[in-house]
Amino acid sequence: MPLQDEPRLHSLGWDPWFESRFAAFAAEGVAPARVCADYGAEYEVRDGTAAMRAVAAARLRESGMQPAVGDWVALTYRPGTPLISGVLERRTTFSRKTASVETKQQVLAANVDVALVVASAQDVNARRIERYLTMAWQSGAAPVVVLTKADLAESADALRVELETAAAGSPVVVTSSVSGEGVDEVAAQLRPSRTGVLLGPSGAGKSSLINRLLGREAMKTRAVHATGEGRHMTSHRELFELPGGGVIIDTPGLREAQLWSGEDALGNLFDDVEDLARQCRFADCRHETEPGCAVKEAIVEGVLDAARLASYRKLQRELRAVAAKSDARLRADERRKWKQITVANRVRERYLR
Repeated sequence: MPLQDEPRLHSLGWDPWFESRFAAFAAEGVAPARVCADYGAEYEVRDGTAAMRAVAAARLRESGMQPAVGDWVALTYRPGTPLISGVLERRTTFSRKTASVETKQQVLAANVDVALVVASAQDVNARRIERYLTMAWQSGAAPVVVLTKADLAESADALRVELETAAAGSPVVVTSSVSGEGVDEVAAQLRPSRTGVLLGPSGAGKSSLINRLLGREAMKTRAVHATGEGRHMTSHRELFELPGGGVIIDTPGLREAQLWSGEDALGNLFDDVEDLARQCRFADCRHETEPGCAVKEAIVEGVLDAARLASYRKLQRELRAVAAKSDARLRADERRKWKQITVANRVRERYLR
């Protein structure tokens, strides 16, 4: 087994929390490593001494516990390609609902400390930002809103105000990959060894920001026109180590930012709406036609934006629907399991006769 380099492991985000979780896997020939890229059939992992390709054990694939970028894993060295034989408990999980009819969880990144929600100055959409921030709060990571391409904005200050309203208390950083504005501030969020993930639509400037943070052209980019043509070319999730400390995960642009379960996340983002709701005359107020509704009154007085309330309701409905479908799928899986057990018992009884 290669000798482990503790400082290098720590630079990848290794700390006592993960070390204690690795104790269950500690065995001869097994070492901690971090998943840095997902190529489908193979993964790139780093073990503190080198980067290498590895494959997941069949039982991990069969159990649905597929490694994700950012995971800490138990790596078994063997001739040829090393084997990922176990996945450590995740401290945080950045997930979304799969973009399909079936309600399933897709893990985008694991063990993220800071979720960097990216918006381009060419396309600031407060409702989209609220959706991504909800995903960030659900993950357990601390959200930070990053405005990119500030050099193309007529008024970056006006955009900052708009984003601060949507961010509801989360930090907002204005950046330009051309001038370097705000890049050091983003890097400071990840020092000394925190893990960040970039979340945003294609063309938001995520790859350009990573190149500026790294000080080299690690990510291919191409121009984005007003028509929306010309997206950045990220095709897989990948983790990069930053020169000054910390790591950052780039993700392909999400065409569908489908939320996963976790309605409590809305309380962190829409605490202004929920605080007002607690002042309503009726505890079950729907904020529509009820008398004594503090939410409606706040909209009339201009204290609360009606579009923000509509966004809150939409996200709330979506999360409740996901929870209901997930519960239904779990019940169906349980019925299927017991049906299989019953059939197996009947077959066994016939053999015993």
